[in-house]
Amino acid sequence: MKITRRSALSLCGAAAVATYGKSKAIFQPTWESLKQYRCPQWFSEAKFGIWAHWGPQCAPRQGDWYARNMYIQGTRQYKFHLQHYGHPSKVGYKDVIPLWKAENWEPETLIRRYKRAGAKYFVSLGVHCDNFDCWNSKYQRWNAVNYGPKRDVVGIWRKTAREHGLRFGVTEHLAWSWTWFNVNKNSDRTGPLAGVPYDGNDPRYQDLYWPPHPGDQASYPQNPPDYFKRTWLRRVIDLIDQHQPDLVYTDGGVFDQVGLEAIAHYYNANMQWHRGTLDGVYTIKNHTATSKLYGDYQDGVATLEVERGMLPDIHPTPWQTDTCIGQWFYYDGFTYKTPAQVVHQLVDIVSKNGNMLLNFPLMPDGTLDSKEEGILEEITEWMDIHGDAIFSTRPWKVFGEGPSANAGNILNERTIKPFTAADIRFTSKGEKLFVFVLGSPESSISVHSIGSSAGLFTRKISRVRVLGSDEQISWSLGPRELRIEKPKVQPNPYTLCFEIS
Repeated sequence: MKITRRSALSLCGAAAVATYGKSKAIFQPTWESLKQYRCPQWFSEAKFGIWAHWGPQCAPRQGDWYARNMYIQGTRQYKFHLQHYGHPSKVGYKDVIPLWKAENWEPETLIRRYKRAGAKYFVSLGVHCDNFDCWNSKYQRWNAVNYGPKRDVVGIWRKTAREHGLRFGVTEHLAWSWTWFNVNKNSDRTGPLAGVPYDGNDPRYQDLYWPPHPGDQASYPQNPPDYFKRTWLRRVIDLIDQHQPDLVYTDGGVFDQVGLEAIAHYYNANMQWHRGTLDGVYTIKNHTATSKLYGDYQDGVATLEVERGMLPDIHPTPWQTDTCIGQWFYYDGFTYKTPAQVVHQLVDIVSKNGNMLLNFPLMPDGTLDSKEEGILEEITEWMDIHGDAIFSTRPWKVFGEGPSANAGNILNERTIKPFTAADIRFTSKGEKLFVFVLGSPESSISVHSIGSSAGLFTRKISRVRVLGSDEQISWSLGPRELRIEKPKVQPNPYTLCFEIS
């Protein structure tokens, strides 16, 4: 058989579901077959991971979507680009990429720091919507070994994370690039250079910018050509096969059959890496939460991913929120979340059977700024006290009570009212129930879900203690509430946590 470019790409997909060494593939590329997936125990127990959403778009230090917005006349980033680098008809994103040098990057120092803050897994950006691969890609010359840092960023993160006992994950956002990045084919609408094509029209760089085609919407494409889908597949499989991640995060669609091939390939390959046991996590967003814009999740085939949001109630299977203390890519002067906001969101997520994947945006040189260092230290101090009520816990019969009890869904964290000491969340571990108060109460605490008439807590309470303190506190159980006296000293100002035995 003569192997053409198209048939070679098809063979790539076929290999994804055939055999792995001498073992036959268990997962086939169908929704029904993928429902054999079960989220592994390590993920259920991890609860907290840290993400380096780090790539060439951080170089200008101007925040998210630089590779797109620099080609949209009138945007903040277009104006910045024009002033600092030149007009995008001459100086384009190809010229921004080399500015990401990572000259002060110390992955060993960062991973040690993240582990001390409580992270049980670490995740690296593999490829964003800018079509640039952050590993030694076999199929994309625009990668971190050839340009920018000139190092295998994903591979170095992987090696360092695993040397320190952390699980390792990768994220891919490549599906969006077909339309999201296609603004590079446009031109100014007004002004002295109106109508002059941007550098995305230059045929010398079409392997970065994609060939000319219709559509430039900011979403993943609904009906991309087969060429693009197969290119997506082979690069995602290359990322998986080279780095054997414990977690794979897909942002956007999985292109029906082609995407099913990628997921099946990952599950089968992961089973081979772990002697027949599926020990990997594949996360997908749920388009039914808002629209088809965000993902192709179906119950049972993968782990649910929720970007910058929470769910309204306990989910029957483990899930993950990915969020950030600022913008995804480094932005000079951006106001970060406070440590209190981070830990309140974490507790809410864990109470509902979820994990938090938290991004600290690295500067282009590979370091954290001083404010980020401070937030990380505050989270570390909080984890030192409250870790036992977070890690390896399970949701209780109800997740909590209080005015923010029903907050949640994708991309909604900015609309949620701040948590207060009136908000209570529960986690459990064996014979212990943990009660989090999300703030500093002014008086005694009333927990109505544990009232004797509520019928939720059926065992006798022998002890109530404050995590992080040896103070003896008074409490009483009545038909309508468990009443706990406010301790004289709260070990941490962000939450107060009681362990009920």
